[in-house]
Amino acid sequence: MTTVHEPTATVASAELSVWPASTTEPRHGDLAVGGVSLAEIADRFGTPVYVLDEAEVRDRCRTYRHAFPEAEVLYAAKAFLCRAMAHWVEEEGLGLDVCSAGELELAVTTGFPPERITLHGNAKSPRDLDTALRLGVGRIVIDSPSEIARLAAAVGPDGHQKVMVRVVPGISAGGHEKIRTGTDDQKFGLSIADGYAQHAIARILDQPQLRLTGLHCHLGSQITSVKPYLAAVRRTVGLMARLHEQHGLVLPELDLGGGHGIAYRPGEEALDLTSLARRVRTELSDACAANGLPVPRLIIEPGRAIVGPAGVAVYHVLAVKRTGSHTYVAVDGGMSDNPRPALYGVRYAPRLVGRHSTAAPARVTVVGRHCEAGDVVAADVELPDDVRPGDLLAVPVAGAYHLSMASGYNLVGRPPVAAVHDGLARLLVRRESLEDIRSRDVGL
Repeated sequence: MTTVHEPTATVASAELSVWPASTTEPRHGDLAVGGVSLAEIADRFGTPVYVLDEAEVRDRCRTYRHAFPEAEVLYAAKAFLCRAMAHWVEEEGLGLDVCSAGELELAVTTGFPPERITLHGNAKSPRDLDTALRLGVGRIVIDSPSEIARLAAAVGPDGHQKVMVRVVPGISAGGHEKIRTGTDDQKFGLSIADGYAQHAIARILDQPQLRLTGLHCHLGSQITSVKPYLAAVRRTVGLMARLHEQHGLVLPELDLGGGHGIAYRPGEEALDLTSLARRVRTELSDACAANGLPVPRLIIEPGRAIVGPAGVAVYHVLAVKRTGSHTYVAVDGGMSDNPRPALYGVRYAPRLVGRHSTAAPARVTVVGRHCEAGDVVAADVELPDDVRPGDLLAVPVAGAYHLSMASGYNLVGRPPVAAVHDGLARLLVRRESLEDIRSRDVGL
């Protein structure tokens, strides 16, 4: 660990509204997060490097617990998972939502209680299911009819496993078509409209090893309006009412998934968590009362909204190229450590750090080092006109779906993750080395 100087001034400008709350400006042109200078982190760990503010993660966990005191909050591990993250989440009283045996085993071997973990996935492998049953996972979310018999057989005649059914309410919501999962025309879940969900539930009820505890639905990602969640409540409670009428079934749980939108750039809209909690609570109570059902326990699964704003990516500038009316600023990372701009057209607001510039702002496109024209980190953004090779650029809101989606493209190696807290920096995940890459290549 390294101790650095205490920051001298809290930055409160609108430009830094999407940065971690601990962001300060210890000297002109430099920024510190968690009391640690980003320039010093770059010097110590190299670049690219992900910086994760532990206090921001913990505070966002607590915000969810306070907003939904009666609900079970599961952190969606797919956004970002490492042993420290699992530890923080567990200490703050959240459960965990995982999508693979890898995520599950990492969490459990870290000490996360398996009974507080839910396993998802539209195509669970035999290893996924075997690992879940061996480790004693709390719930398994059934996503397709074929899973029912497979899971029942794996549980065995004398075993028991809590399950939920992922249903599709036919609601379009989300920041991009590739991350909308509440509609009937995609790979997840079982449709309410065509009766597949009810048919699957009837089959589950015929399996005594499987204990159906509730319905699950996830509408998509980067949702900034409360209305889709209210519609999902109405449609899932309507299905619960039909199940009660047909089977006498009273389900004690309703999982509304996550997908809570955050701002990536100043001025962008984010989901109002307080409004979401209040209105979902009211909608659920009213819908259950209208259908003569007891109110099920609510479950929610935030991922991005907890870890996204807690992360910052730091790069070195390698080249500046002016071509016609365009200026390209190339950095030592790109789509191998953040594929989201290429996949979803996500836009970021990078900032020069490590030195103070008095130059006028200029419109530039920050690009990566990879062999793709689509390798763009941030298009059409403002940086000082004197930006030059050797400068440091920091990109906020880099905590979610960066390392978890990082690739081995061009064999550059995935970046490390450094945690900052109270003026200390420590390594959580080391940089992927050439030796790591070579050791996997076993054939010649």
